[in-house]
Amino acid sequence: MSSARDTFGGGVAVITGAGAGIGAGLARHAHRLGMTVVLVDVDGPAIAALRDELTDDGGTAYAETCDVRDAEAMAALSERIYRDVGPVRLLINNAGVEQFGYLWDTPVANWHRVMDINISGVFHGVRAFLPRMIAAGLPAWVWNLSSIGGVAAVPLQAPYIVSKHAVLALTECLRLDVELAGHGDVIRVQAVLPGAVKSNIFETAGGVDPAATGADVEAAESQRAAMLDIKAAAMDPVEAAEVVFEQAAGGAFYLLTQPDYVSSAMAERADVLRTQTPPQLRTKRRFDPARH
Repeated sequence: MSSARDTFGGGVAVITGAGAGIGAGLARHAHRLGMTVVLVDVDGPAIAALRDELTDDGGTAYAETCDVRDAEAMAALSERIYRDVGPVRLLINNAGVEQFGYLWDTPVANWHRVMDINISGVFHGVRAFLPRMIAAGLPAWVWNLSSIGGVAAVPLQAPYIVSKHAVLALTECLRLDVELAGHGDVIRVQAVLPGAVKSNIFETAGGVDPAATGADVEAAESQRAAMLDIKAAAMDPVEAAEVVFEQAAGGAFYLLTQPDYVSSAMAERADVLRTQTPPQLRTKRRFDPARH
């Protein structure tokens, strides 16, 4: 079995949502493996600080402020990287945001924000980079960040959960597309399903408009508080990244930050579908959708 350093060391990694959370953890570990890291985020100061950290530590890193919702900007980013940095060995479509509250209380703008970043952002990344990766003819990897929430049903977080189910399906279909097109021996497509990993996604999550008639702000904020409690005991992002890189180098398709924990959620989901059991509320959830 190849080690992560043997597989990825010396290559270029492009990571969206690299300014914080698991994105930053993936960047730090990619740097430790000897990769050139391209940090992509809308938070320019955050990725500039991380770039300086990595370069001060003897690595090569670039900071690219870009919104994954902008297809043209992502295409231009890909062109710059291939021109100025080199062929991409690893593309990590990680950028993501959260939303709390009952689905009917979700502001329309917040719904679109989650879908545009979490789903369309992955599509734009694939569309911008994958054709160049194929044309280069070099071994390359595409990781799309789903979540343990991608195999779960959770109240008060429907937009996020919907988006992560969609990313998982997108990734599974993309793998088949790549194989059907005859590129499966060169391009490896993998789905990342993190469990609880420390990040600031809950603090920056959208909520409910208190001015909206009948909107249940308390329910939304209680869910935020519950997720923040989970964050307190969540996995360190660099430790999570190390696990993911090793699984990827070993050839797994589903990359799980906490293999036993996430696998149990996957098995539970499979059993629900097999038995056609309706979704059920729990007074205390066994699995949470915290991830990056």
